[in-house]
Amino acid sequence: MSEKEIGVRLVELELRVSELEKLLRVPNVSVRGAKELTVKEFILNKLPKNDVEKTLAIGYYLERFSGLSSFNVDDLTHHFQLAKEAIPLNVNDKVNLNIKKGHLAEAKERKGNKKAWIVTNSGEQFVERGFKG
Repeated sequence: MSEKEIGVRLVELELRVSELEKLLRVPNVSVRGAKELTVKEFILNKLPKNDVEKTLAIGYYLERFSGLSSFNVDDLTHHFQLAKEAIPLNVNDKVNLNIKKGHLAEAKERKGNKKAWIVTNSGEQFVERGFKG
């Protein structure tokens, strides 16, 4: 392979890597001053209709944008506060209603000596479709 061919190939590979990086970029990752997506902005964007949907949306946010592998009642309560949303009287009840719908599942390990949960694939799709279907 000639030096010119190597140079052309290198430019092509750099372009491919650049395109892949664009696809992998997550809105909350601060890259060169990019603004992070807050839980409040996420809630305002998704427009959950009730406390059950808000609980699911916050769980989704925690996994997708905060990097948590699972979350507990304290995480949910804290993020309800950050979003300036009224905290449901019984957050565990809202979680259980999401579990019944198949949108959340209990995590294998506890978090902070408390039960922890994860968002299921169907829960992710439900949030991504704007709580439809």
